[in-house]
Amino acid sequence: MCIHMINHTVAFTKEDPWRVFRIMAEFVDSFEILSQVGPAVTIFGSARTPPSDPYYRAAVTIANELARNNLAVITGGGPGIMAAANRGAAEAKGKSVGLNIELPFEQKGNRYTNVPLRFHYFFSRKVCFVKYSIAFLYMPGGFGTLDEFFEVLTLVQTQRIQRFPLILFGRDYWSGLVRWMKSVLEKNRMISPGDLDLFLITDDPQEAVQWILDYMKQVGPPAVTPSCMA
Repeated sequence: MCIHMINHTVAFTKEDPWRVFRIMAEFVDSFEILSQVGPAVTIFGSARTPPSDPYYRAAVTIANELARNNLAVITGGGPGIMAAANRGAAEAKGKSVGLNIELPFEQKGNRYTNVPLRFHYFFSRKVCFVKYSIAFLYMPGGFGTLDEFFEVLTLVQTQRIQRFPLILFGRDYWSGLVRWMKSVLEKNRMISPGDLDLFLITDDPQEAVQWILDYMKQVGPPAVTPSCMA
């Protein structure tokens, strides 16, 4: 036990202070770049979705329309839905942001980003998704997409950030989850009445875009940064 404690102490004094500087550098670099992007919408979704998939095509359409309305599009920078959203924004000559993450497998940056950033830490990347977005759209995806949905939903529910538009795209994909939240979470009073009204579920790309544009008209352009997240 003593040897273990000594090794842990040595590891902390030699490694952790430098790790703090690396974390700070990720925040400084990303904040500097993203603060110049303007109001943005983050689109999440699976890295495994092929271009032939209807959800891929829907992501291209939505991102293209958002860019035509002077909204930047932010994704995780990888393939699949992320590439589709970046592609739609880039083809509309808009700002196509990719917050890529270093992973031992699967993730590689897509070629459609014109504002690429690279992250080592998931948590600093997640802060940037929220800090610089005024709306969030969730296409079908896996654990990562679910993680981002529930994290942002929690921030809205607890009023840590504004009530930004949260959109689940794809009724067939998301309806089972929504039914479970209603029949289990709401029924057992694990969430408050009205919490399931914090997000929209739709199959219509135009409805998704319009909900975001209506929000923008209602609140006006953000003064400094979109998020009130501390």
